[in-house]
Amino acid sequence: MAKEMIISTSRLNSYGSRVITAGIDISQYSKNPVLLWMHRRSFSNGTPLPIGRVENLHFDGDALKGTPVFDVNDPFAKQIADKWEGGFLKMCSAGLDIVETSVDPVHLLPGQTRATVLRSKLTEVSIVDIGSNDDALQLSNSGQLLTLAAGEACEALPLLELSKTDGQDDTTDDKGKAKGGKPAASINNNNNKRMKKETLQLLGLAEEATEEQVHSAVQLLKQSADKAQSMELAAITAAVDQAVKDKRITEAKRDHFIQLGKNVGVQQLNETLECMSPASKPLDMINQQPGSNGAPAGAEHQTFAKLSEVPADKIESLKKEQPQEYARLYKAEYGIDLPR
Repeated sequence: MAKEMIISTSRLNSYGSRVITAGIDISQYSKNPVLLWMHRRSFSNGTPLPIGRVENLHFDGDALKGTPVFDVNDPFAKQIADKWEGGFLKMCSAGLDIVETSVDPVHLLPGQTRATVLRSKLTEVSIVDIGSNDDALQLSNSGQLLTLAAGEACEALPLLELSKTDGQDDTTDDKGKAKGGKPAASINNNNNKRMKKETLQLLGLAEEATEEQVHSAVQLLKQSADKAQSMELAAITAAVDQAVKDKRITEAKRDHFIQLGKNVGVQQLNETLECMSPASKPLDMINQQPGSNGAPAGAEHQTFAKLSEVPADKIESLKKEQPQEYARLYKAEYGIDLPR
């Protein structure tokens, strides 16, 4: 059974670029899905003819996939088919014609040195012996093969230029080369030195600081940040615990308000908690009335003189929470002690 192969993905390739899978036009190739060996076309005697075709060409997520079907009536193609089925050949490569590129940072990946190919046309697919990476590609522009060397300028697939900020001297021309003829990539070292200098200044270190000194300074910053975070958390926890004690919030809401404090800070948390009134029980108002149990000394009047004056919805709570007061009101109502 033929093995399905990954023809192309949007990952970084050996050119220092990448091809957006969704931008690959396969309409023309689908009409004549030739399968070649090592991107070679037959223009002279001795050059291999197409060794097969690609079936079930389709997009699967970020991958363009297809299944190779070899012409086993061709002795050379039969050799390739046997090695493919035996696992001795495992790589294919897409032949793509560039249509549109972009140097917009939104389309770039870390380590990328050339523009991203946003739109392209699939022209052929080849079985290859050794690919430059897992997503081997052969790129062309208007049918002309691109042979790119590291740092080599190419209008079809330009090298990335460094971003220019206000007040910074223009160090590159419009073709991605530094003044004096050097590629824009060659000024990366200067940019890295500038960034290192600024970092050392932020750490309060001299330009000649050693790696150990930088490490110590960063570690000290981390310790200070951890300590500040620990102190902040302690203050948040204390504020929440006090709010629980004051009955501004319930114990069940404790973790919720601690998380809130982590998000907004202890100051804003305190302002929020201060706006919340303490919860009160139904009999708290009774307890606070002059003459009731727990009333201020010297109270001259009682709120309830007998049991019938207590609201019906509070009698049960009174009986459970203040049995002595309930017994007093019962005797005042009926003239006898509360039966045991």
